[in-house]
Amino acid sequence: LLLMSSSSQNPHLTSHTIASPSGSSLALSRLFYDEHWSKHRVITCLDWSPQYPELLVASYNNNEDAPHEPDGVALVWNMKFNKNTPEYVFHCQSPVVSVGFARFHPNLVVGGTYSGQIVLWDNRSHRRTPVQRTPLSAAAHTHPVYCVNVVGTQNANNLITVSTDGRMCSWSLDMLSQPQESMELVYNKSKAVAVTGMAFPTGDVNNYVVGSEEGTVYTASRHGSKAGICEMFEGHQGPVTGLSCHNAVGPVDFSHLFVTSSFDWTVKLWSTKHNKPLYSFEDNADYVYDVMWSPVHPALFAAVDGMGRLDLWNLNNDTEVPTASVTIEGASALNRVRWGSGGKEVAVGDSEGRLWIYDAGELAVPHSEDWARFARTLMEIKANRADGEEEGPVELTP
Repeated sequence: LLLMSSSSQNPHLTSHTIASPSGSSLALSRLFYDEHWSKHRVITCLDWSPQYPELLVASYNNNEDAPHEPDGVALVWNMKFNKNTPEYVFHCQSPVVSVGFARFHPNLVVGGTYSGQIVLWDNRSHRRTPVQRTPLSAAAHTHPVYCVNVVGTQNANNLITVSTDGRMCSWSLDMLSQPQESMELVYNKSKAVAVTGMAFPTGDVNNYVVGSEEGTVYTASRHGSKAGICEMFEGHQGPVTGLSCHNAVGPVDFSHLFVTSSFDWTVKLWSTKHNKPLYSFEDNADYVYDVMWSPVHPALFAAVDGMGRLDLWNLNNDTEVPTASVTIEGASALNRVRWGSGGKEVAVGDSEGRLWIYDAGELAVPHSEDWARFARTLMEIKANRADGEEEGPVELTP
């Protein structure tokens, strides 16, 4: 193991990394932690600004040691700031379990809370509390909201939210007093799906994928004759913790692919065209809390687990073991992972409120042949899978 450079200014800046065969590895570039706001709080969600690539927001759970402090916190950090203090501090009455920069609205940050309330903060406002919030009513959410997502275009966009009782709402950011539409996500007229995560394929505003507490994954649509849950994907033996649709755009279309992570210690690769996983990555010995495809490299994804390990998997290199791994100092559980929009930096949040930024260097840079290589890798994965199964997957019609 290589000991990474430790900074004299910051005693936290040590961690261990396993170099990839090519000699390149993950380098720690920043550690964001605020003694007042981060301490004893779990990082629940992360998002990079689509407008300002140096900004990222982290949401934090309540601090049980400080009952008089706000239960929910969101901090906006700036990679260009030399000082390790947040650029903006936002808070609210309920723990914030999901957060995102409102795409097309550069000053707004959206939070989903444990109470079911959606809150909206504005960095132009002088106050740290929300400028808008949804009502706690039967028309909106009354259960935790683990998914907040702004979809659409500059002139026509909506905030999509889903709560753990299976209710999906669509909102106009101008008016959070009531949802524009509301739908219950139910599979085959049975009970509602307890949604833990949601992802939209690149460029799609109608079709999306959701993960659930029971470990099942579903595809769903917002509109049309098939509105609601469409198909069911079974394979995980525990709750789905993370979900990411393939979103690197290039000469080959891989938008049908998605990856999921779970309490069952695995990451699984899926296609919306098959109802069973294409592959299961089983190199972890703890809960895998989150997973995300690289936004630029077709064969690369990142995953984080309960032992404080960040793994980068380049499937063109290997599908058995990660191409590079790093374990954070203290080995606290890593709860969330998010690639920066340029695909160079990867941010991970831990259970102690620390936000670590790693530079993936050469590992993250795609080469022109990686697209064709990944298409071949995928064919091999499918061929091996067919060999190993008496009963093949059910082909799903688009």
